[in-house]
Amino acid sequence: MKHRLFLFDLDDTLLDFKASEHLSFARTLGALGFHAPLEGLFAQYQAINTALWRQFEAGTVAKEFLKVDRFRQTFAANGLDLDPEAASRLFVESLSDTVVLIDGAARLCEELAGVGEVGIVTNGAEQIQQLRIASSGLGKHISFVCTSEACGFAKPDVRFFEHAGKLARAFARHEAVIVGDRLDADILGANRYGIESCWFNPDGAANDSQAVPTFEVASLHDVVRALTPVS
Repeated sequence: MKHRLFLFDLDDTLLDFKASEHLSFARTLGALGFHAPLEGLFAQYQAINTALWRQFEAGTVAKEFLKVDRFRQTFAANGLDLDPEAASRLFVESLSDTVVLIDGAARLCEELAGVGEVGIVTNGAEQIQQLRIASSGLGKHISFVCTSEACGFAKPDVRFFEHAGKLARAFARHEAVIVGDRLDADILGANRYGIESCWFNPDGAANDSQAVPTFEVASLHDVVRALTPVS
């Protein structure tokens, strides 16, 4: 294997953020006294949250605004008299207690840490992601964590990847690869920065974007095989 630096997206690549998000959302609304069925409300929240994250990645909204406004919009759309700032705080606090690993994540990080250096590259908030990594048990295999909050730029901005490269013990473009689930952030960012990429695509989604992954896998168990050339 030629790669010596393995950059991993965190949410929905190593950690099942969808599962964690649902658990944290339920805990948050329960703490605020809302106990009605959540599925429709949660689906609305997800759509609003996704739209706000796209705006953040485009540099049009701040992360602190995003964290509160996703609840403000959700509550307003449903006529709920709930405090969005309290919801944001409770939700963030809950995320570190609701960590769910993607199948194969721990073993993959351990194996690749024995080959080279493993780093996390995430658009998530610094404190939240550090706590979630600690709760996941993956921290012992990870050399560094690069967050958009700490460096001031978000994937797919090339400046984000430049910052990640500076955090690595040793960096060479031809030895680096990013593994991530998002074409528009992880894979496109790798394309722009000039490093290889592995698209984690467990749902078999079609690639109708301008991003071009070097490799594609449906399971984390297949990553090492994909990165290892056939002799």
